[in-house]
Amino acid sequence: MENVWVESAIGAIKALAFVCDIITYPVYLILQRPWEKKQLSRRVKAKAIAKDGKSITYRSVDSPRDVHCKIIAAHIDTMEKMLTYVVKLYSKKRCLGTREILAEEDELQPNGRVFKKYVMGDYKWKTFEDVDKEAAAFGRGLKLLGHKPKQNIVIFAETRAEWMVAAHACFKQNFPVVTIYATLGEDAIAHGVNETEVDIIITSHDLLPKFKNILSKTPRVKKIIYMEDQLKKTDTTGFKEGVEIIPFKEILRSGQNVDVESEPPKKNDIAIIMYTSGSTGVPKGVLLTHANMMSTLGAFSDAVVISRDDVFLGFLPLAHVFELLAESVCLLNGVSIGYSTPLTLIDSSSKIKHGTKGDAPVLHPTCLTAVPLILDRIYKGINDKVSKNTPFKRALFNFAFDYKKKWINRGFSCPLIDRLIFAQTRQLLGGKIRLILTGGAPLSPDTHELIKICLCEQVIQGYGLTETCSCATVMDNYDRTTGRAGTPTTACDIRLVDWDEGNYRVTDKPFPRGEIVIGGSNISPGYYKNPEKTREEFFEEDGRRWFRTGDIGECHPDGVIKIIDRKKDLVKLQAGEYVSLGKVEAELKTCPIVENICVYGDSNKDYTVALVVPNQTHLAVMAERLGLSQSFDELCENAKIEKAVLAELAAHGKKCKLEKFEIPAAVKLCTEVWSPDMGLVTAAFKLKRKDIQERYQHEINRMYAS
Repeated sequence: MENVWVESAIGAIKALAFVCDIITYPVYLILQRPWEKKQLSRRVKAKAIAKDGKSITYRSVDSPRDVHCKIIAAHIDTMEKMLTYVVKLYSKKRCLGTREILAEEDELQPNGRVFKKYVMGDYKWKTFEDVDKEAAAFGRGLKLLGHKPKQNIVIFAETRAEWMVAAHACFKQNFPVVTIYATLGEDAIAHGVNETEVDIIITSHDLLPKFKNILSKTPRVKKIIYMEDQLKKTDTTGFKEGVEIIPFKEILRSGQNVDVESEPPKKNDIAIIMYTSGSTGVPKGVLLTHANMMSTLGAFSDAVVISRDDVFLGFLPLAHVFELLAESVCLLNGVSIGYSTPLTLIDSSSKIKHGTKGDAPVLHPTCLTAVPLILDRIYKGINDKVSKNTPFKRALFNFAFDYKKKWINRGFSCPLIDRLIFAQTRQLLGGKIRLILTGGAPLSPDTHELIKICLCEQVIQGYGLTETCSCATVMDNYDRTTGRAGTPTTACDIRLVDWDEGNYRVTDKPFPRGEIVIGGSNISPGYYKNPEKTREEFFEEDGRRWFRTGDIGECHPDGVIKIIDRKKDLVKLQAGEYVSLGKVEAELKTCPIVENICVYGDSNKDYTVALVVPNQTHLAVMAERLGLSQSFDELCENAKIEKAVLAELAAHGKKCKLEKFEIPAAVKLCTEVWSPDMGLVTAAFKLKRKDIQERYQHEINRMYAS
């Protein structure tokens, strides 16, 4: 009976929508001019500039825009000059914002447990002028400690305003900044610290305790500077003797009123030694010069439309090249940056006291960066919420989703549907988000589409690597497609080169395919203290530096690149079919039952298998459906559950248009959540295939044997 009522109600809404469409269509047609949007989406964005039997090189057809032209004209070629330049333009404008923590209180949970939660106030802002003065003072303070130009210094801290101040302090004095992910294990941290021969480390209150163990492995380190906590006093006892532990504010104070001569960097000096998260072996230190960084800043300013009225939400790791360059573009364009953490981001975040607001609803940001992993979680979160709604609300959401999708594809926007149906979803992030930039891995078309419809109409995907200073391709502002990585930026050329072993060639039809090689002023000089690996992956040609990425792409007629594979991810099955493990994982990761997944293929078999970390909530619902009442660990061992998960993966894979041979034929459910500490994923949460395979070799053998 209820279903009949729901169908009748939705039928009436559809009829009403149809009548409204007829009445309002001419008005929307004149106001929104959809044909122009579709034309701009289809326009040619890059052209082939060189071609031979084995390779094709593409270049953007766009010219540098206003901001880029101005920094070239003003000879801004280092990060030190960049900050000086923007301070003159935006001196009194809000620059870096930090949310005030008023107290930490105990909160009783429904299950009887007590959690510590924050009571938070407003954002406190430093102006561009404040940031410049603090960076100058901190740089002088470091110099008073005896630090010399071109001598490396480590920043090992979470994303926050002091991170950016410390980095610019180092840029001003020509101290190369060594960035290390806060999530790396002790051995990887010690490796980065020892290889770069640093004697000063800048860290934070939360991460300082890690050094009680690490210092025994890092004999050169003599001083640790820590960024203070807003509430707690830092315990500086129990550290290795002879190592000085100094508060951040003390260095600031010491450099405040002293006259210490600075030695600014030149454009080819090293600005950053960035340790990649490394999906194989120990992390590599990638050298990035000031010229590399300025090249990317110019290219990003050409590619992404942002204005000084925008507000950026910063919460991804600044030790990741993508976030560091995105925030630097904000500084260059006079955009205010408000900092957050995954623990305080939204109202329902784990450290926010019930009934109080998260960072995004207080900041009201207009733009942010996100990695596909985060967007996939939002995708699942929205789908979960919808599935728990009443049948009517569920049907209403599905109607609104399909309705908006249809009109977006025709070149229209739907302000009424946005206000009536999707306003609540948008309020999650403060209600004003207009632009989400995503990179770090391919974004699945399903996730891209859902985020565009429910949260933010402009989701711009980009592609870049640490070795290319985060810059290679960025989606055009007007591109309405999904599943593509964008067009070459104004800083570099993209070349596709035949990879015969993987059967990818530039002569392929309908699109040229091959390994992506990137050349331009954004390309790193190479790996720190690793000439062999540098020679292997970098080369010079016609006065340009090039980098072999190991990624496989295809180029569409409009000059847009699509990442279709990765050399390391490709497996040839017994019957001769090639399976891109990364592609299969990206599609299956959007299945609600999957928290994480690693697909494995043996070339002596004709099918793949999968290791799956299941979503505990969905697994419990599945168990209930099957009449099972066991613990999570027991469910993961249950053959019935395995079979049901496999069926769900197969159905989802089919929906995502995966080939039959690509869908795993056997599955093992893993009870442990894969984290960087375990060494099974990188700090950027990319899979470490070799390590996962070694850990679960017995289970892989069992799956193939069954």
